Amino acid sequence: MIKSNVMLDAKGLACPMPIVKTKKAINELGAGEVIEVQATDKGSKADMKAWATSSGHHYLGTIEESGVLKHYIRKATAEEKKIEKHHPDVISNEELLLEMERQTEVFLLDVRESAEYEFGHIPGAVSIPLGELNDRLNELKTDLSVYVYVVCRTGNRSDLAAQKLTEAGFKNVINVVPGMSEWKGPITKLEG
Repeated sequence: MIKSNVMLDAKGLACPMPIVKTKKAINELGAGEVIEVQATDKGSKADMKAWATSSGHHYLGTIEESGVLKHYIRKATAEEKKIEKHHPDVISNEELLLEMERQTEVFLLDVRESAEYEFGHIPGAVSIPLGELNDRLNELKTDLSVYVYVVCRTGNRSDLAAQKLTEAGFKNVINVVPGMSEWKGPITKLEG
């Protein structure tokens, strides 16, 4: 049994709420203490790992038991903690719609989980969930100067993905905020 200092119940919550609650709870911990976050959102594994890495906290791992994901994160010491980065280049949903009307080709990357994508996505968007992005970078356009618009449900996962793409050498990466939670443009949905 893995020992933690505190347990946070985030079961039944969808992105971005497990991370929002974890950020608040981890502030109450002492440096070096471990939090166990219990979640049922399958996308939370990639989200927790990416958030912990970007903020300087130590993602220890995740164990799945009876459909519950138990994420373990060690709070960073003052020396380890980073100022949480945010991708600097952002576009609003409305600005993206205008961009799509102006250009014949807009490269849009949807980093939500595949189930989220299937139930509704922007037409033509490429689906690569955040947790698979590092392993699937080769599927993206090789012309690093092409503008890549990254979308998720609320702008959190797409922010982390935009940072990863920039680190991988992509030059024109833009995070779409607030993303699919408030998207008013065309949508391709799963028929059924």
